[in-house]
Amino acid sequence: ARLTAAIEAAQARAQQAQAEFEIVQGRVGELDQGEVGLDEQHDRTVAALRLADERVTELQAAERGAERQVASLRARIDALAVGLERKDGAAWLVENRSSSGLFGTIAKLVKVSSGYETALAAVLGAAADAVAADDARAARAAVRALKDADGGQAAIVLADWPAAAQHRTPLPEDVHWALDLIEAPPRLQGAMSAMLADVAVVRDLGAGLDLVAGRPTLRAVTLDGDLVGPGWVSGGSDRKPSTLEIASEIDKARGELAAAEKLVGELTAALAGALDEQSNRQDAAEQALAALNESDAAISAIYEQLGRLGSEARAAEDDWRRQVAQRGELEAGRVQTVEELTELENRLSAARDIGAVVDPTPVDRQQMQAAAESARAAEVEALLAVRTAEERANAVRGRADSLRRAAAAEREARLRAQRARAAREHAATVADAVSEAGQRVAERLTGVVAAASRSRDALAAERQQRATAMAAAREEVAVLNTRIGALTDSLHRDEVAKAQAALRIEQLEQMVLEQFGMAADDLIAEYGPDVALPPSELEMAEYEQARERGEQVTTPAPLPFDRPTQERRAKRAERELAELGRVNPLALEEFAALEERYNFLSTQLEDVKAARKDLLDVIADVDNRILQVFAEAYADVEREFEQVFATLFPGGEGRLLLTDPDDLLTTGVEVEARPPGKKIKRLSLLSGGEKSLTAVAMLVAIFRARPSPFYVMDEVEAALDDTNLRRLLGLFEQLRAQSQLIVITHQKPTMEIADALYGVTMQGDGITAVISQRMRGEELVSSAQAGS
Repeated sequence: ARLTAAIEAAQARAQQAQAEFEIVQGRVGELDQGEVGLDEQHDRTVAALRLADERVTELQAAERGAERQVASLRARIDALAVGLERKDGAAWLVENRSSSGLFGTIAKLVKVSSGYETALAAVLGAAADAVAADDARAARAAVRALKDADGGQAAIVLADWPAAAQHRTPLPEDVHWALDLIEAPPRLQGAMSAMLADVAVVRDLGAGLDLVAGRPTLRAVTLDGDLVGPGWVSGGSDRKPSTLEIASEIDKARGELAAAEKLVGELTAALAGALDEQSNRQDAAEQALAALNESDAAISAIYEQLGRLGSEARAAEDDWRRQVAQRGELEAGRVQTVEELTELENRLSAARDIGAVVDPTPVDRQQMQAAAESARAAEVEALLAVRTAEERANAVRGRADSLRRAAAAEREARLRAQRARAAREHAATVADAVSEAGQRVAERLTGVVAAASRSRDALAAERQQRATAMAAAREEVAVLNTRIGALTDSLHRDEVAKAQAALRIEQLEQMVLEQFGMAADDLIAEYGPDVALPPSELEMAEYEQARERGEQVTTPAPLPFDRPTQERRAKRAERELAELGRVNPLALEEFAALEERYNFLSTQLEDVKAARKDLLDVIADVDNRILQVFAEAYADVEREFEQVFATLFPGGEGRLLLTDPDDLLTTGVEVEARPPGKKIKRLSLLSGGEKSLTAVAMLVAIFRARPSPFYVMDEVEAALDDTNLRRLLGLFEQLRAQSQLIVITHQKPTMEIADALYGVTMQGDGITAVISQRMRGEELVSSAQAGS
């Protein structure tokens, strides 16, 4: 029974493990299919994120470029605006006379077509920097103010100039009338027509010459600013740009700045949308990655569980098979035991039947008892085996029931798997339908977004136009407010000036009354503008001198009063009076001191001039002496150098040359050396020994030209070979005849011709000692005696 129960339990475990294994294997298939979908979704999200990143990078680069362009245009506008702030007569009039009939500059009032600024500025000339005036009276007042204040010169364009009738004739292709290229206020049309009526704008100078040659009544101007008229041409380079050109450049830069700022706004908005999209794509990619990681973890866990269940199922099946085999063996043993028991029972019955007849011996009875006990033991074992086999059979029946239940569970699991598969297929169909619907919706949304973008662009353009109009209106309001403020300030200034003039008149009347004892009316009656001016003292003096010379002259007539002339005379007199300064009571003493110092300095100056003359004479004498000494020394050295060089270089040629023979004070000396067998003469191309020997030749030539009592030479023969050394020693023999030679050398031949040797040596204790050896003492003594 226990074996049967164990068999049934093992079978149940194997079936359960197999069922769990198949269930988990089905889940593995589902997870694999889901894994494929997650991989595709992750790839799509990563690709979308990459596109979003590229879009953001592109928009950021475009935004930075647009911002740099905006900054560059603003800097250009500021730089051009500085060019408009000129310190000339026009600027003075705008600053000080803007409310006196002047209403702005031509550069701000006239607009020129793009590309023709240089041409129009050239043909307008000074008018390109001019100021616009209401009429001729305002222009006269402005010119008078410039003269009175010394404010410079300015050109003025009259706004009341009448517009003349225009008689235009067709022009050749690519030639335009200058009037068609400007936009001027109505009040300036007459002046512009007068200045540009007969002016045509051409491409180049050749076209201008051809046009004027065919139509002499016209003037032509090129795009580069060259002017052509009947019988004359004006052009060239280095022309200062006019305020009209600068103002046109500023307007053009402002237009480009507005477009650049609009582009920056659009790029900023697009960048914000791209950043939002990038963030969304980043979140989607992270979610897809998290789902993919979660799916990978689940699949790993399922595979681990699947391996464990497979191992458990195999172990349970092996245990069940082992126990079934063991039950078969036990059943076979039970059958054999039952047969043996039956045989023993039969033998026992037969033995009982014959027990009364046969007289068994004690030995046979004991054997029979032993056999009986063995039979009983076998019977017990057989009964136990039978009971065990029955228990095993019951266990097998229980295992069969569990297998049937497992089979039913497996069928149910397959049904569930089929239903799940059908559900997934339905979900896939729905997903495809949703995808198609999403694509259609995306297409519709694309169209809607494009329409919205067009609408947005239109609204932005309208907004820009209205903003421009509003800015223009605000600018006009600001100009009008400025003009109102200027008029108000002018009115206040006029009132203050009027009050000051009245106060000044009262002060003048009081001063005239106090100083001259005359009333203002009497003063005006005698010296007013209606009274002629008497001749000046200079005119009367000239008249008297002419009369004294006997000339026929008339008395100078009084001159009519001219206020500007008299004002200039008064200003000049005031300026001269101011230059004179205040009265100095110590002027005589200062004059005497200055006169004394002047006399002293004059004397000193004469002494300095005399000393300078003496120094110049001394310098001339020194120069002459230098020239004489140098010429003599150079001639002697040149002669000796040729001889010495020929001695040191037999067959060679050497000479000295002056670099500037005409100026011996500044000339240099060049050495030409041509050793035998060579054509070169430059010292830089000689060998080291040749250079050294040439230098020694120069030195010996100087020694022979200007002898000295003794000469000191330090290893002058170090770079010479034996042949050249012998030649040099021959020169030493010649020099020794007249001078004493002190030669520092390491050459043995040089030591051999010496009269005495001096050397420095170091002994074993590290102390140096000077030793000497007279080489030719006896010869010297004998030579001295012979000489005496």
